[in-house]
Amino acid sequence: MGHDHEHAPVAAGARDRRWLLAALVLIVGFMGAEAVAGLLAHSLALLADAGHMLTDAAALLVAIIASRLAERPARGAYTYGFARVDALSGQANGITLLLLAAWFTYEAIRRLVDPPPVHGGVVALVAAAGAVVNVFATWLAGQADRASLNVRGVLAHLVTDAWAFAATLVAGLVIVWTGWRPADALASLAVAGLMAWTGVGLVREAGRIFLEAAPTGLDPHAMGEDLAAAEGVAEVHDLHVWELGSRRPAMSAHVLVEPPFDCHEVAEGLRLRLADRYGIDHVTLQVDHAVDAVHHADNCADAHGVVHVARGIDEPN
Repeated sequence: MGHDHEHAPVAAGARDRRWLLAALVLIVGFMGAEAVAGLLAHSLALLADAGHMLTDAAALLVAIIASRLAERPARGAYTYGFARVDALSGQANGITLLLLAAWFTYEAIRRLVDPPPVHGGVVALVAAAGAVVNVFATWLAGQADRASLNVRGVLAHLVTDAWAFAATLVAGLVIVWTGWRPADALASLAVAGLMAWTGVGLVREAGRIFLEAAPTGLDPHAMGEDLAAAEGVAEVHDLHVWELGSRRPAMSAHVLVEPPFDCHEVAEGLRLRLADRYGIDHVTLQVDHAVDAVHHADNCADAHGVVHVARGIDEPN
């Protein structure tokens, strides 16, 4: 069983990379065709879509690399391994989206002031084809593990692209039917807004991981009260909850146990409670009897006293 458990994540990672690579090939191929069409049709909306697809391709490539790096074991100075490569790449994708959004906003406003001629038929045709390609690429990427911030970032890119293609298609049809050229610039502004919205979300979520905030939806205060209510627990303090990487929560705390309860048994019960109720299995507990903790606080420079780590509790890597 130990051998299977060790290699299961690696096999899952290899499978995810195959799905992401297939989506990457599809996106890159269409992105090149769309950029050429945008230049020929003088359409900023198509170029904006192509730029967004470039960030999709970058997100997919980084997700593939990060997936491989995340499998590397913890060693040397990297005691937690490379779990946060996932968040690092998610943040880079978000920043790239924000920069592109700013540039396309500037260009769209400039074109609203002086709209150039745009071939609406080419815009509509390419946008319709892009929507089909985007749906297929989203399906491919969706087969990978959605617990990864990388994969969620890629999917956010692709879903945003679907809306962008819809806006571009509408702009192309408006130009064909009415000849109203500013529609292209307005569609570009819509695409830029979607880029900014997606980018802010990715940067914010990665920032929570880097700042070691508690996982979204988990209240550390309520968790502490729940643990303190367990049988044999006198007090829980110095409680910290954070994420090693996307959806990889970790927790540490100092627990005081009421005599005559056994420290190891109480700690094991808390470990099971954390796994069952909160999905946290990376746990480090310092467990002392309440009277021992008071004695050590009075006589030791370290107010925590001697650390007794319960059997079965996972230490940080």
